[in-house]
Amino acid sequence: MRIPLAIVALALPLAAAGEFRSIGEAPAVLYDAPSTRATRLYVASRSLPVEIISTDGAWVKVRDPLGGLAWVERKALADRRTVIVTAPVADVRQRAEDAAPLVFQAQQHVVLELLEVGATGWARVRHADGATGFVRVSQVWGV
Repeated sequence: MRIPLAIVALALPLAAAGEFRSIGEAPAVLYDAPSTRATRLYVASRSLPVEIISTDGAWVKVRDPLGGLAWVERKALADRRTVIVTAPVADVRQRAEDAAPLVFQAQQHVVLELLEVGATGWARVRHADGATGFVRVSQVWGV
């Protein structure tokens, strides 16, 4: 079956604009189905960013930073947004520009709080120690 190009073009912005949340203040068990009787897949650490795929009542299907799909109880998610560094080292700068002074560097797998997303390919983030700055969105996942 061939899908008309107009329909594909309309669907692309929706697919690209993911809804993200993070695991709350406590680690959460992720399951292979929306039930506590389902198989437990793993325990996600607190603040881990996840992408919302779908919802089913008190359950949410999420994608983790490695691309895995699982179900988690909605109450385990926080509204607070986080991102995880995917680059070997991410430079966090004072302003959203490559020439801005370096505030700090974050190693791969470090979770940062997402404060805001700019239209220029940068995101304002905060480290757990309180330092804030701008990181390229290409160096993190969860935006």
